[in-house]
Amino acid sequence: MDVITLARELGKAIQADERYAAYNAAKKVNDDDEKLQQQIGEFNLVRMSLERELSAEERNDERVREYNEKLRTLYGEIMSTESMTKFNEAKTALDELVNSVNTIITMSVNGQDPDTVDPTASCGGDCSACGGCH
Repeated sequence: MDVITLARELGKAIQADERYAAYNAAKKVNDDDEKLQQQIGEFNLVRMSLERELSAEERNDERVREYNEKLRTLYGEIMSTESMTKFNEAKTALDELVNSVNTIITMSVNGQDPDTVDPTASCGGDCSACGGCH
């Protein structure tokens, strides 16, 4: 089996994983929630208004403050919904899975034994002596 075929098999395995299923289920709940979608739409409109005001030649600082406050309020309302909380938890779990897979692949490409790579290991963030993430 070639590498591309194995990558496709890995993709299928990820899609069969419970974390992928949980993410898609949580995403669908959010997508189908009309009230939540209205809030997200309102958030985006206020964000665009803020961006326009910030780039205006004669910026109105009071209006900027109002838009910022409205954004914070909407963001808090959106993020505090049960469905968004569940979505974020599911997304975090799926992201952790994908990051673990990426770590194994990256470290293997850098010469480490794929069977012994710790997929949860962190590099520590100091890239001066490592080319592993590039």
